[in-house]
Amino acid sequence: MAGTPRTLRAMNDRAALDLLLEHGPLSRTRIGKLTGLSKPTASQLLARLEASGLVLATGTSEGRPGPNAQLYEVDPTAGHAAGLDVTPERILAAVADITGRTVGSFELPTPGRRPTQPVVRQVTDALDGAVKAAGLARADVHRLVIGTPGAFDPNTGRLRYASHLPGWHTPALLDELAAALPMPVEYENDVNLVAVAEQRLGAARGHEDFVLLWNEGGLGAALVLGGRLHRGWTGGAGEVGFLPVPGAPLVRQVTKANSGGYQELAGSQAVPQLARELGMKGIPSGPYAEVAAALVERAATEDTVLNRLLLTTYATRLATGLASLVSVLDPELVVLSGASLTAGGDTLRALVQDELEELAASRPRLVVGDVHEHPVLRGALESALAATRDEVFDTSR
Repeated sequence: MAGTPRTLRAMNDRAALDLLLEHGPLSRTRIGKLTGLSKPTASQLLARLEASGLVLATGTSEGRPGPNAQLYEVDPTAGHAAGLDVTPERILAAVADITGRTVGSFELPTPGRRPTQPVVRQVTDALDGAVKAAGLARADVHRLVIGTPGAFDPNTGRLRYASHLPGWHTPALLDELAAALPMPVEYENDVNLVAVAEQRLGAARGHEDFVLLWNEGGLGAALVLGGRLHRGWTGGAGEVGFLPVPGAPLVRQVTKANSGGYQELAGSQAVPQLARELGMKGIPSGPYAEVAAALVERAATEDTVLNRLLLTTYATRLATGLASLVSVLDPELVVLSGASLTAGGDTLRALVQDELEELAASRPRLVVGDVHEHPVLRGALESALAATRDEVFDTSR
C-alpha cells in the first residue's frame, strides 16, 4: 500500500520519542531493544530525528563493561506549551518545554469583584509574564490551555457554573481571546485538569475509569470514563457542588446561589462551621479553603475527642455525596484531591472509605491525590503538551 514505509517510519519515530520522554537519555542499543528495531534501523531512526531537530546527543553511558555508548534525548527546545490556572483572585501561568519541564512561570493578581483590566488583557499579561520568564517570545508557544472554574458551554461559547469569576461571561470573550493570541487555545474545567494531572503523573496512572473529588475553593468532581474525560452536553458534568444530598437544605435556583446541597454539606466552608458547632477552640482565620485544610490536618494528626468527631462527621458528609456518584458511575477508583481533602491524608481517606462502603453498593478504592503543587496548572500544561507533542513529533509530513 502506498505510503506504508513512511507511515511505519513515523510510527517508529513516535515510539522512540515517547520512550525517550519516559526513560530519559537512552543509547542506540537500548532504543533498539525497547522498540524491537535492529541496530541499523535504530541508527537510521536516530539520525533522522537528530536531523529533524527532535533529538540530540547528550553524553555517554558510564559504569558498564566495554566502550561507552552515545546517549540521546529529546531536544527540550523542539516545542513549548503553556497553561493558565484562573481563579477570582489570580491567574497562574507557566510555560513548559516539550519534555514537560517548567521553564517559566508568572502570577498575575486579579483581586476584586470587578476586574480593573479586561479579561483578554489579564490573560495576555499572565501568559507574557511566563513567556518572558522562560526567555521566549509569545510566538514560540505552540498551544495554550486555560483552566477555569465552571465550563464554557460548547453550544453557546459562554462560561457556565462559575458566576463568581468576574469578567469571564461576555458572549464575545472566546472570539476576543482567539484574536489576541497567535496559538491554538483550549479551555477546560479546572477540576478536569486536576484529573488529567493525576492520570498522567499521579495517583490515577494506569486507570481508565475513575472519579476525582476536588474540595478547595469549591466542591467539584471530574469523571474519567474509558480513559476519557466526560464533560456532558453543556460542559457541566462533575458540578457536584449543586447536588441535592441528605443532611443539607434543598437549595433552589442553584446557579444564582452558586451553591447546592453537597457544597453546603461538605464544601470547605462547612469545615470551620462544623468546628464552631462542636465548640472547638483556636479556629484560624482566613479563606475557607485554607482554614478547612488547617482544621482537617490538625484533626488528622492530633488525636482528641473533638478532632475525631470533626473528622468522622466530615467523612460522613463527603461519603454522602460520593455515594450518589459511585452508584451511578461504578468507577474503579476515587481520587481525593484539593487541600481540604489531602490535608487529612490516609486518616481521612480511610474514614471516607469505610463510610462509603456503608452507603453505596459498589466499592471503589479511594486514594489521596499525588499532585500537590498547583495541580490545575500542571494539568493544563499536560493537556497542552499532549497536543503539542502530537504536532511536533509528527514526522509523516
